[in-house]
Amino acid sequence: MNKVIDIMTPDPVVVSVDTIATKIRSILRDGDFRAVPVVNGTRLEGMITRGDIINISATKSNIDAHGIMSHISVGITEDMDIWEAARKLLNADEVQAPVTKSSEDMQLVGMLSVIDILKKFVNDGINPKKIEDIMTKDVITCNYNDLISKVWNKMDDTGFSGIPVIKKKKLIGMITRKDIIISGHARIGKESNEAKGSTKVESIMRTPPIVATSDKEVNEAAKVMLENDIGRLPIVEHPVYIKKEPIRAKEADLVGIVAREDILRAYIN
Repeated sequence: MNKVIDIMTPDPVVVSVDTIATKIRSILRDGDFRAVPVVNGTRLEGMITRGDIINISATKSNIDAHGIMSHISVGITEDMDIWEAARKLLNADEVQAPVTKSSEDMQLVGMLSVIDILKKFVNDGINPKKIEDIMTKDVITCNYNDLISKVWNKMDDTGFSGIPVIKKKKLIGMITRKDIIISGHARIGKESNEAKGSTKVESIMRTPPIVATSDKEVNEAAKVMLENDIGRLPIVEHPVYIKKEPIRAKEADLVGIVAREDILRAYIN
């Protein structure tokens, strides 16, 4: 049996219950983390994600971790089978979770993510379905000239960490929570659009985007996502590829999108 302890990330970066929000924001931005566990000594108390930080206003920036952390929504233990852990993550709609010694002993021992599990499945050579069988066809998008505040709210409403960017009905880029945080436009959360600035998506988005076509196998898509550390992969038709980077397209017709969770679900179902 393959256990969580064999693939998890041990000794994760953590914050204590009294760490202030501004410090946590710096850790998430500078360390390129999606979330950090909150501990009291070695005991796991909660989690703080990029989304939690985005929603903090300047007037509350000195609040501590205990005041903004989310409770643990999925319990993963170090001796759990990875297939069971994968199902738990999917059922809880989470991309990662802290790992404890046991369900009784809440000592934090590591972090387990969808990425960790996918790496194991890809390396084992498991071959599930084609992309067209698992992709979402009704894609939430934004326009290249939308204000960051509008996209910010869209991410908040949908829970998506990345959104495709459209110009003249063509896919031209992607924008993520990480892009917004790194750019500094997540510093004041729920304040007015004016406070958030008039910055538009085109100045922050990643372009040209990494894409795939619907005839690709799930294994191929998983490798692309793992190698390039992306959480959502646009599925396209008629891509105009960059010659030096054949997985990137200057423009394409967007027909779907695949998330890491979709890939994981294809392996375990």
